[in-house]
Amino acid sequence: MHDLQQQVIEAHGGLERFRRFSFLTARLHQFGILWDLKGKPDTLTHADVRVNLRKQEVSHWPFHPTQNRSRFTPEEVTIETPDGDLVEKLSQPRVSFAGFAMESHWSDPQLAYFAGYTMWTYLTSPFILAQPGIVTEEVAPWSEQGETWRRLRVTFPAAIATHSRDQTFYIGPDGLIRRHDYEVEIQGNNAAARYLLDPVAIEGIVLPSKFRVYPRSPDNTPAAEPLIVGVDLSDYRFE
Repeated sequence: MHDLQQQVIEAHGGLERFRRFSFLTARLHQFGILWDLKGKPDTLTHADVRVNLRKQEVSHWPFHPTQNRSRFTPEEVTIETPDGDLVEKLSQPRVSFAGFAMESHWSDPQLAYFAGYTMWTYLTSPFILAQPGIVTEEVAPWSEQGETWRRLRVTFPAAIATHSRDQTFYIGPDGLIRRHDYEVEIQGNNAAARYLLDPVAIEGIVLPSKFRVYPRSPDNTPAAEPLIVGVDLSDYRFE
């Protein structure tokens, strides 16, 4: 394991500790311009999420104004009632985004696909960097907010649903992730920079309690506005 990869994993609680758990749940408050652009302004504004830490499975609920919940995997997304009855199903969901742009509206299963892989990537990082098939490389450092951040370029295998194959994590002097860059392939490859704020320790695992996502300019600097997505997280619980 590369030095920086090892450092960031240890700073967030260590792989051995993380692997004691199978699931992570949290309460979300989500905002930003993305949800209006997608025609889903209120659907997941206030929601719970449950992430499988062993494989790519995620549920969000409720899908406002109903009490329905999603079940995401890379191969299939379903929307179900609280009793488990099927409402909608989308197989091979990624291909359904072909030709989509930032302003393209989403169905509920498409929203569930995006929200599912997004929260799985966010809430299992940096521990997923130790998974087979993920390739990491330290690249040139970056100065921002009065600090010098080391950078880890990550290439994800095709089997993992995520924003893009190539992503970059920025690591502060304390080993914690400060920023996370990617291109959102399913909405026209728009470049984004996600900031991880106000870390908290839950069961010895360090997690951010806020995300803020901004457009990323060609010179690699974030635009001050608009705020694409904001997420406040609370009530973390490991199982």
